[in-house]
Amino acid sequence: QVQLVESGGGLVQAGGSLRLSCAASASGRTFSPYAMGWFRQALGKEREFVAGISWTGGSTYAADSVKGRFTISRDNAKNTVYLQMNSLKPEDTAVYYCAARNSANYAISVNRYEYAYWGQGTQVTVSS
Repeated sequence: QVQLVESGGGLVQAGGSLRLSCAASASGRTFSPYAMGWFRQALGKEREFVAGISWTGGSTYAADSVKGRFTISRDNAKNTVYLQMNSLKPEDTAVYYCAARNSANYAISVNRYEYAYWGQGTQVTVSS
């Protein structure tokens, strides 16, 4: 079983920055660096894709709403994925979730149902 633990959320003013981290581990075995993604869910809304990264880190993809402001990266030596969020807006307020696919053969996906493992989420609140 894979465990994902997010951190780095908080309250920030509009225009500010935050960096989220997602630490991955596997019970009883070595964690394999599969494709991973960040999603977010605002109050009363569906969970939506934010950004994804391939298992090597060589390929990334971001939603149009965050392109140019958010950057996803990973450090496989530390089993950690990051989401650098700059120029934050009030509409970025949401619970942010880290997710992992369950095979090295799977590429980045914007579809939340194609991710097998999820973290507990971290709250990001952007004040105007």
